[in-house]
Amino acid sequence: MVYQLYYKISMFLNSPFLLQKIFDNRFYLILLVVLLMRMKYATYRSLWLSALVNIPGTILHELMHFLVGLALNARPCNFTVFPRRDMMGNYVMGSVGFRNVTFYNAVPAALAPLLLLPLGFYINRYVLPMMPATLLNYILYVLAQTIIIENAIPSRTDFRVAGMYFSGVLLYSVLLIALLLAL
Repeated sequence: MVYQLYYKISMFLNSPFLLQKIFDNRFYLILLVVLLMRMKYATYRSLWLSALVNIPGTILHELMHFLVGLALNARPCNFTVFPRRDMMGNYVMGSVGFRNVTFYNAVPAALAPLLLLPLGFYINRYVLPMMPATLLNYILYVLAQTIIIENAIPSRTDFRVAGMYFSGVLLYSVLLIALLLAL
């Protein structure tokens, strides 16, 4: 009897009619993202529950800092995704320390999480169309994209580190303008 109930619910949730209605309506997508974000923020009362919810995105975010810093000779010296409280009482979910931050690597190492945006775009463009159209796959897709896009945004500390070297900001601004003009 339980199996039959599960089977009927599964058939209803994965019916082409319902899936078409959900996939084609951006309202449901926005609703799902808002619900996911509300659930995430509800965990902020507990440091460890918050860390558990944030760990996948924190790993991605800090890994981008680490890899770009490594590639540009910033010499990463520590990598942590264990949460802690800062002096102001805010949670710090993770961090990467560098031993050789200079004008040429401060901006890219600090803004490295932005490299997650092409990953999110790739998943949207090439992975999603290959996935079977089920409600569970859709929810997992929205969850993955929410994690990727939210953690692609550099933190206030990241922007502060990027702005420490005016010559680096100037260098990368000129490069960005040249790239945009070349397109």
